[in-house]
Amino acid sequence: MPALSIHSLTKKYNSHPRVDAISFDVPRGVICGFVGPNGSGKTTTMRMLLGLVKPSSGSAEILGCPLTEPSSYLAKVGAMIEGPAFYPKLSAHKNLQYLQRVSGARVDHGSIEEALARVGLAGRGQENYRGFSLGMKQRLGIAAALMSAPELLILDEPTNGLDPVGAREIRELIIELAQQGFTIFISSHLLEELELMCDYFVMIDAGRIAFAGSARTLRSAQEQTLVVQPEYDVDLSLLVHLALNQGYLTRVENEYLQIFQSRDQGAEFNRLASEAGITLKHLRITTPSLAQIFFKAQRE
Repeated sequence: MPALSIHSLTKKYNSHPRVDAISFDVPRGVICGFVGPNGSGKTTTMRMLLGLVKPSSGSAEILGCPLTEPSSYLAKVGAMIEGPAFYPKLSAHKNLQYLQRVSGARVDHGSIEEALARVGLAGRGQENYRGFSLGMKQRLGIAAALMSAPELLILDEPTNGLDPVGAREIRELIIELAQQGFTIFISSHLLEELELMCDYFVMIDAGRIAFAGSARTLRSAQEQTLVVQPEYDVDLSLLVHLALNQGYLTRVENEYLQIFQSRDQGAEFNRLASEAGITLKHLRITTPSLAQIFFKAQRE
């Protein structure tokens, strides 16, 4: 059973669809990157899944429970939407204690300390929130999401605004949590960040799903490019002729020849160049980045 199963979920504002009949599944035990530019419908979708926004139509199951019955699954879901919000004059521990009280749960100091330790804030619980760095504030937000011992974490832009060091620390924390058995549904417009930690992706643009599936499936469906450079510039035109004779699509960029649709053809082309008396100075296979794949999906 998937952690999330979405069926034609739609949210309209003034008859304009912010989220337009999206459908996708997220398996359990993955870090799923919810990818899309600002305004694409990511946060609206997450709010619907958490019962904060009522869908205009469609349905969903969260951890096997229907979206129409949030009380059946919310206790098993931890979330951080649009950044953490805490009282600046209270300590980290007291902020989490207050959240337990307003949620109706019994105050459990042990679970608070465990959540702080899990996010790397052990020993910092008595420090005031206002003195925390942005990265520490994000960690505290994730600690708040962990207090109920959830099965599913929904995190909205957890690295937004962080410097490279802070973003790396949050990324490493998320990977560590996934290794502990959590399913993590994480949104971001920073594609490079998600590419480093996610094994599953849902791509959304203008409220519609452009792709949903594993990272392996996503990349295997993309064209690879063979990039070659001859030892002597005079041989570049000969390489172009050689590639065209083999039926390859090519493009010359600076001193490099790019050969498209060239999956597993590196060794073969190297042999052909050698037989033609051309020594290659450079030969490598490139696969498009997540950003390139996403922008290609947008154009299509």
